[in-house]
Parts: sequence; structure tokens; C-alpha cells
Amino acid sequence: MKKLKVAVIYGGRSTEHKISILSAKNIVASMPKDKYEPILIGVDKDGKWLSQDDSLSLLDTSNPQSVELSKNASPLILSQNTDDHSLINSETYQDLHKIDVIFPALHGIYGEDGAIQGFAKLANLPCVGPDILGSAIGMDKEVMKRLLRDAGIKNAPFITLKPHNKNDYSYQDVVAQLGNELFIKPVNLGSSVGVSYVKNEEDYQKALEHAFLYDHKVIIESKVTGREIECAVLGNSDPIASIPGEVIPNDGFYSFESKYLDEKGAKLDIPAQLTEKQVAAVQQTAIETYRCLECTGMARVDMFITESDELYINEINTIPGFTDISMYPTLWKISGIPNDELIDRLIQLAIEEQQARNELKLEQ
Repeated sequence: MKKLKVAVIYGGRSTEHKISILSAKNIVASMPKDKYEPILIGVDKDGKWLSQDDSLSLLDTSNPQSVELSKNASPLILSQNTDDHSLINSETYQDLHKIDVIFPALHGIYGEDGAIQGFAKLANLPCVGPDILGSAIGMDKEVMKRLLRDAGIKNAPFITLKPHNKNDYSYQDVVAQLGNELFIKPVNLGSSVGVSYVKNEEDYQKALEHAFLYDHKVIIESKVTGREIECAVLGNSDPIASIPGEVIPNDGFYSFESKYLDEKGAKLDIPAQLTEKQVAAVQQTAIETYRCLECTGMARVDMFITESDELYINEINTIPGFTDISMYPTLWKISGIPNDELIDRLIQLAIEEQQARNELKLEQ
């Protein structure tokens, strides 16, 4: 059987550039080579697409801070023309490959926000993970929280600030509404980039300035006191949920470094020490959240469980990390789906979703 050519796209213009490269490393390493041929496409920090066919050795670096794209790379374009599927050297205009599937490992903006998913839709290419709408919703924390609230799925009370109204709320106003323990986050970033936990006015002002460096929309949330539980979801119309895992940060906050760079930055307790009833509630809530936010393919749903067993959604990640210490593949591995089977399922789910979309009528 002919192998499918899977374009693994990684790097990108976001603050999660290096983590994306590490995720791609593990995706490629886990891809069943008897069924798929990975085609590596690195996107540099200026947004240029580059051939990375010789970069697998580079991806094996043991220092996450020093990982980078291969320097010996040719510039590429992927044709946007429907059903062309051509990967082209943009200097020689030579056709290099015909792509069958896109597997984005692009965390954050320009990858996890619907951008690459829209490109795939134009080109009529299957794309692993949620489509344009699900990706955009998952990226925008404010829209996500409003949809969850309207669906009756609990999440932390919040205030949204934009440049035109950021001075309308004093620190005292915010504390009166949300309490004095606050999380301040850029709305359209992931991996805890730009996120601060504050308990006083001085830190609050610094945190706002910091968050506005990353986005023009900032969200302020009440702190929810509870255990931090994460659950992986897999599937299209009939998704399944993994066993839950618990994150126990060593510094009280699951930071960017704890998630990706420091194996000792947080304890991952998998499976989480929960009762059968709690596990069932977590899995049901994860699937309800996944469906509410228009997801297909994959997502990781993060939530808090309080002492009274209430569940509050923290966020959803539609291109979760695939590094050595990332929760999404680890949860599935311990749930009985090893990495190679997981990657295979994700690719097949993308193909199934694309085929279903192409069966719809486009005209009267």
C-alpha cells in the first residue's frame, strides 16, 4: 500500500516556537513508518516555510532552550489551489512532494488559532485536529468562556480588558468583583505564556502591562481553589476521553517552564487519585466541553475539581504539546493507546473528517 505523505509543520511565529519543534520531534518519531512518510516543514520566526528533510538529528537535541530549525533549508510554498496538494521549492519552482495530510504541531498563534486550518481547507487537505472554528474558539479564552457559560459548564468568573477600556476598572473594582487572588492572561496565547498570578495591586499593574505585551485582549480571572485535572479527548462525532491526570506544580503555578522545560517543575500524577464517580464526571465534562467548543480530532481539556466535587473548566488546548513530558500523549499512553497508535488515529480522524466534509453539497 502506498504510504501517505504527512506534512508535519512546526516552529512558527508564536512565542511557543521552540516547544513546537520538540512536539514535532516526538510526532515524527511516533509516526508509523509503514503507513506514513513524514515531510518536515519548519516555519521560521519570520513566517517563512522551509524544507527540513535533513533536520531529524537536530531535533534530537537534549537542550530544549537551544533547539532551532535547520540552517540548511530550502524555502517552500504549499499550493493553496484546491486538490493541487503540491509542495514547491519557491526558488526553483520545482514540485517536491504531493501532500496527503497536514499534521500541524504549531502551538499558539498562526497555527492553533485556525490559520493553518483555513489554509488546509482552501487546499482541500485533511488537517489533524479541530477545524477553523474549533481552533479559533479554543485559542480565544474569552469566547471559549462565554460559550461554556452559556452551555452551563462552569468556569472561573472573569473580566476582559482591551486597550479602550483597560483603565475603566480600578484594582479595587476588580477585587470587589473577582476577589484578591487573580490570574491575568493574554487571551490568545497558550502554554502559560504571559500569565501571572497576583495578590496585590503592585503585582496586578505589572501583570497587566506584561499581558498586554502579548495580546490586545487580556482576561482577568478569579482563582479557583481546587486540584488541577487534565483529560485528553480523541475523536470526531463520537469522542472518547482518557483517564484523568493531575498536575501538582512545585511552585504553586503550572508555568511555561514547568510544562515543557523542567521535568521537576511539576509532579504529574497519572492516573489522578480520584474516585470512580469523580473520574466519570471529569470524562463526561471533558467530552461535553469538547463538543460545546466545536472540536474534532483532538484536544486536552484542563479543569479544576474543588473540595465539593464541582468542576470548573480552565482551558482547552486544540494542539496540545507532544514533548517527552507532555500530558496529552502521556494520558493516552497510560489509558492504553501508545504513541504510534495515537498518531495513526489522529491522521485517520483527519482523513475521515475531510471525507465527510467533501460529501456535502456545495451548490443548489
